[in-house]
Amino acid sequence: MSIERVFVAGAGLMGHGIAQVHAVIGKQVTLYEPDLARAGAGRDRIAGNLERAVTRGQLDSVAREAILARITPTDRLADVADADLVVEAVFEDLGVKQTLWAELDRHARPEAIFASNTSSIAIAELAAAVREARRPLFVGMHFFSPVPVMRLVELIRSSTTDDATEAAIRALVAELEAHGRERDGVKPWVVILSADRPGFIVNRILMPFLAEAMLALEEGLGTAEDIDTGAKRGLNHPMGPLELADFIGLDVCLGVMRVLHSGLRDERFAPPRILDQLVAAGHLGQKSGRGFHTYPR
Repeated sequence: MSIERVFVAGAGLMGHGIAQVHAVIGKQVTLYEPDLARAGAGRDRIAGNLERAVTRGQLDSVAREAILARITPTDRLADVADADLVVEAVFEDLGVKQTLWAELDRHARPEAIFASNTSSIAIAELAAAVREARRPLFVGMHFFSPVPVMRLVELIRSSTTDDATEAAIRALVAELEAHGRERDGVKPWVVILSADRPGFIVNRILMPFLAEAMLALEEGLGTAEDIDTGAKRGLNHPMGPLELADFIGLDVCLGVMRVLHSGLRDERFAPPRILDQLVAAGHLGQKSGRGFHTYPR
């Protein structure tokens, strides 16, 4: 199946990046939020990203305008009607996602592929919200932030996802890769295939690491700065674990850990008390100005 029209539900941190990379390779993108101003703000963030690329000499102004012209903000779910691919990138909450998918299923074409950007929730649980005939077309398509830079898609098949759907997503990522290689020669786009289990591959590895760093801070093993510096210098990581958690969003980390802990019933994935406390206090990391560190740093 050829994918030319993409509907992205959610214009936040992940959604606007997903919209951007598809518009860059020539896809017509509809960027949805229930509030049109928020959808417009997502497009504005893309405009800012592209302007920085122009300043760096990676893009010219004509190409910038052409990319932006392919992105249409909307507050109407019915605008999904002509999409070939629907990507959901809303808050990591099963009920929120299922409600949205059920509504999208009512408006989308029967042959449209449904892809969730969930970072931890089982695809089979999300697919349960749509009609049985749609479930072979339902897949996990997990991007990483910032989407234009990370260039990784974690593809997750449920027991009902069919081979044609996987092939269509792989072909789409191949288009992203071909364009990226042609344009700037940086690291390639890559697809990894995960079984449909809580956290998939990357977060199954990452969250216990972040939790252990949080526990080390909670127990007074070191300061946040020293823990992060130890990981950066001693493990050769580009970002320390507490800084990374702040970048992801502490509310997002907490949600993912809860899904993992509940689904795997393993104490390694239990959210540390300090994480619960910070989120309860509204300290969510970079986006709120304070988490394990204070921002700007």
